[in-house]
Amino acid sequence: MRKKRNIGLFLAIGSIVVVLGSLGWFLTTVFESEVPSITVNPLPEFLSKKQEFTLTVLDLKRGLKQLKVTVRQGGREITVLEKKFPFEGLFNAAGIHQFDIAFSVDPFALNLAQGRVDLIVSAWDYSRRKGGDGNLSLFEHKMVVDTIPPAIRTISRLHYVNVGGSGLVVYQTSSDAVKSGLYVDEIFFPGYPLATDSKGGNRACYFGIPLHSKAKPDIYLWAEDRAGNRAKTGFYCQVRKKRFPTDKMNITESFLKKILPGFAPYLGNLNADEVTKFLKINRELREENARTFFDLRTKTSPQRLWDGVWIRLKNAATMAKFGERRFYYYKGQEIDEQTHMGVDLASLAHSGVQAANNGRVILAETLGIYGLALVLDHGQGLASIYAHLSNINVKPGQEVSKGEIIGTTGQTGLAGGDHLHFGIMVGGVPVNPVEWWDSHWIKDNIMKKLELAENP
Repeated sequence: MRKKRNIGLFLAIGSIVVVLGSLGWFLTTVFESEVPSITVNPLPEFLSKKQEFTLTVLDLKRGLKQLKVTVRQGGREITVLEKKFPFEGLFNAAGIHQFDIAFSVDPFALNLAQGRVDLIVSAWDYSRRKGGDGNLSLFEHKMVVDTIPPAIRTISRLHYVNVGGSGLVVYQTSSDAVKSGLYVDEIFFPGYPLATDSKGGNRACYFGIPLHSKAKPDIYLWAEDRAGNRAKTGFYCQVRKKRFPTDKMNITESFLKKILPGFAPYLGNLNADEVTKFLKINRELREENARTFFDLRTKTSPQRLWDGVWIRLKNAATMAKFGERRFYYYKGQEIDEQTHMGVDLASLAHSGVQAANNGRVILAETLGIYGLALVLDHGQGLASIYAHLSNINVKPGQEVSKGEIIGTTGQTGLAGGDHLHFGIMVGGVPVNPVEWWDSHWIKDNIMKKLELAENP
């Protein structure tokens, strides 16, 4: 009898536990308090044009009930996106738990004013808390509407530039511009603040016209503000054609035997004849070296370091000119064609090489076809190259003065005899050094424009 009473008591207690457990599950599940999670990408600081966003809303418990995206500015609140999700039943956990969608905010279509705007995402779930309204999650992101591009105008007036030559334009931007400069077709040349400009709006931009530019390159000034708004404007710039010399280079067996051993690390285990190895060096390695020089443009100082006419190697004869088209022959057959991107100067063997102008060493190493090479940065995108050296007297990062001996001539790399390969680059683009050796050219094309900006 007592045993039956104990069994009944256990059953009753078990029933109560089941009921309480079910009630607990009901209360913790149906009335759960976990809010949905909201993820929005990207999160721009500025809104300057139609902006695409991706949105992910997640609720792993009762599921999503409603989603609303609005834009608020001042007293206006504009609905961008609104969606309601179906109810799957009080005890059904198979509702929509994750929702991904893309949407856009267009400041022009929404007629937004310049200034602050808030992006607001609201998401509710199917919890029975708060009178059945569900848990609410809010996401807010503040942006600034800025659709007005920066202003840009030229200060210098007439610009005559040779193909393969250098130019300077002085211009002014509005204070909101964070990046500006000049484009020659697809090549960008950045502008730099003038040291004498206390207001900071005047810029100097050195640029070069590449040797292989089209007949009428597209040249224009360009500026960008923090919001990503861009402006561009043309200016008077006449590009003058130039004729460049040609030369026939005879490649001999003795020359190949002399230079190829120095390129053994580059050639590796290449199983080919000597001419094929030479062509690999003259083409592929030449291109690699050109990219190395071009990449140095980012190491320039924002301040102008150079001053006055540039120095030419003393008592030196010109052995090859800038822009010279070289046709390479082997046993009477033309095997290659390349363009010479500097001036070759020959004096006495192992002559001292002077820094062409004040600057800072940004490269001092063995560099492919150029052998032992030096590059000096002269600020604001200008750099000079000294190649085929036998010795280097300076180190990267070292400041040098115009006329200082920085190395000695030699015949390293692809040189056939002792000489100096001298080059000048503007924004990484090789240009004709002859212009920078000319005091009249510097006065008319550079200094007068800088003086105009300083004393408008």
